[in-house]
Amino acid sequence: MAGQTDSTMTLFSSEEIEFMAEDEMAEIVPNLRMDSLNFICGDYGPFLPQLAAQVPLWLALALKKRGKCTIRLPQWMSVENLTRVLEAERDSHAFQPLPFHYVEISRLLFDHAREDIPDMYMVRSLIEDIRDVRFHKVETNLEKFTASTVTWKNMSAMEVNVIRAFAGRALQAFYKHDNEQETPDTDRTPNKQPQIPTDRPKRNLKPR
Repeated sequence: MAGQTDSTMTLFSSEEIEFMAEDEMAEIVPNLRMDSLNFICGDYGPFLPQLAAQVPLWLALALKKRGKCTIRLPQWMSVENLTRVLEAERDSHAFQPLPFHYVEISRLLFDHAREDIPDMYMVRSLIEDIRDVRFHKVETNLEKFTASTVTWKNMSAMEVNVIRAFAGRALQAFYKHDNEQETPDTDRTPNKQPQIPTDRPKRNLKPR
């Protein structure tokens, strides 16, 4: 079914890709004053009530769970934008520009910040439709895959994860097939008697 992936066909699990997506930046609106937060990856803050700030998604989710902020919906997740993207996906063979981790970001926001998403059910439905249409394109492209150079732009992490695993195995098969064609068939090569060299000197014949 479109939109579903087999874990044996991918290099990373959905949990691993989601973990990487948490490094994407998100905009929060704190509801209280907080000092700067210092991490190995960087410093964030200080935070003031009702003043928007940019933080990694993992930090936004952590503050959200503690009731210290709300998360602003990214512009690309608006109903208007998703409707336009869905129509363009259906009308074109190309992939429309979306964040590389759009699937994982939206899933995390649906799970942990649904009250911050206006028209949440409509947004979720549109993203699922977009994901299904795009995954159908992935399946179609894989059916036409050849060893020649191909270019697929604007693909998401989930889609790249599926194609990378398949393409690696396909290229190995192409390489093996080409090598087998270049290897001479010894069964069809005519047998020739090997010439055995000899170190014995030539004997001069006596004239009669």
